[in-house]
Amino acid sequence: MTERLPLFPLGSVLFPGLVLPLHVFEERYRRLVADLEAQPEEQPRRFGVAAIRDGQEVAPTRVSEQPAGPMDGLGPDPMAALYTVGCVAEIASAQAHPDGRYELIATGTTRFRLLSVDTSGPYLVGETEPLPEQPGTGSGALAAGVAQAFRLYQKRLAGAHESTIAAEQELPDDPQVLSYLVAAASTLDTADKQRLLAAADTAERLGAELALLRREAAVLSKLPSLPARGLTRAAINLN
Repeated sequence: MTERLPLFPLGSVLFPGLVLPLHVFEERYRRLVADLEAQPEEQPRRFGVAAIRDGQEVAPTRVSEQPAGPMDGLGPDPMAALYTVGCVAEIASAQAHPDGRYELIATGTTRFRLLSVDTSGPYLVGETEPLPEQPGTGSGALAAGVAQAFRLYQKRLAGAHESTIAAEQELPDDPQVLSYLVAAASTLDTADKQRLLAAADTAERLGAELALLRREAAVLSKLPSLPARGLTRAAINLN
């Protein structure tokens, strides 16, 4: 079964269970939020987050009075500019400003596959299908390895000794939840994060994360210092 979702293209990847704060100032996305806020109270206020491919832009919608921005691409096909696996976001809170801007807090819920994009309205609307996830083979054992590798990665990223941050953050026991948290909290480029989001199952994602974390930890071990200590101190928000 498919679902039509208003789309919010971003330069980053949203994962299920993670919190997404958004400052909405472009006219098309103000309209998107206003339309969601106008829905009946019992209806979930949901939209789709799709990451923008590097070096690509999204085709314009019919809103022509707004100033040109990073979403005003020249290409006629936004499907070529967006990754086709995205994440549904549900609005938890929306604060409207007098000038029409919004401060949103949304939460990633489930993955979707983007089948087509409608550009005829004031913002992009995607025809999507849900993308369920299975645990895969050996996800439990892989989760233990990923948790260990992620802690080592954090320590090297922070430039701290093991004893100083050993008890810094508890990691979830559920392999799927762990896989999404590690994907969101690791300092990886958009293409790597997108591959993790689109993994066929949890075990595949954990296996890819294990390889990426080992690679990144090895690189970090060669560097004397990094100006990124705050990255491992930031709280990770899970729904």
